[in-house]
Parts: sequence; structure tokens; C-alpha cells
Amino acid sequence: MTVALVLLVDQVTKKLVRDGVTPGDEDPIFPALKLVNVRNDGVAFGFDAGGKTVVIVLIALALLALVLYFARHTARPLIWLPTGLLVGGALGNIVDRIRDGAVTDFLKLPAWPAFNVADVAITVGVLLLVMVLERREDSDEVPAGSAGA
Repeated sequence: MTVALVLLVDQVTKKLVRDGVTPGDEDPIFPALKLVNVRNDGVAFGFDAGGKTVVIVLIALALLALVLYFARHTARPLIWLPTGLLVGGALGNIVDRIRDGAVTDFLKLPAWPAFNVADVAITVGVLLLVMVLERREDSDEVPAGSAGA
């Protein structure tokens, strides 16, 4: 469900931007946030521009590793949420790369490259994944005062 929701919101917002914002225009939304229409043929935030096939293969391998990890650890509390955010965000950007040869980015903060809903989902997904993986299982916790006993 999370994957489908992220993919839907990402693709709808990108379509609205491609149809409604002229490339090169900047429309202020909030004082520090602008709506833009730019294409990114690199990885995150424009790094490693070019090499579309290599980028898609690397992303696909990372997704495969994540899905395999998820499949082996489904009992871990909340693992589905960061996995869904990461897979949905990655798929949203892969759809753009396959369809258009580049990702549509449309949110712009000062001194930061433009980004999109998929990028936000990926970033939040990574942060949540770290939190879920670092969280100790109740059965793994050592009772207070019994360290090393």
C-alpha cells in the first residue's frame, strides 16, 4: 500500500508540474520554497549526471537487496514503512528515467538542488530504516543492572 501511494502521489505531482510549470520558471510557494520544473538525469540531487542505464541498474540492484532484506525480516516492527517509502520513491524516479530519460524535479529550497516527492520518500525511508534497524528488539534488551551477567 505504501509503495502504491508514494508512486501515485509522485507521478501525479510530476505530471501536474510538467503540464503546468514552464521549465526555467520559479514560482514561490512559501518564503523559502519554490516550485520549479527541471530535469535531472543523474542520481540523487543531480549527482553523476548521464549514464541512464548504469543508474537504472544500480537502483534496481539496491531495490532487490532491500526487498530481499525485507522478505527475510518481516517480523521486525515497522520494517514495512521504510521499505515501502524506499521502493515507492525509487520506482517513481525509475518510471521517469524510462519514460523521459530524466527525473522531473519541482521543489526548490535555497542552496539545495531541486527534488520531488520520490526523493522525499527515499530520504525519509532511509532515516526510518536506520531507526528501525537500530531499534533493539524487546527480547534483545538487557535488563538494567545485569550488564555482562
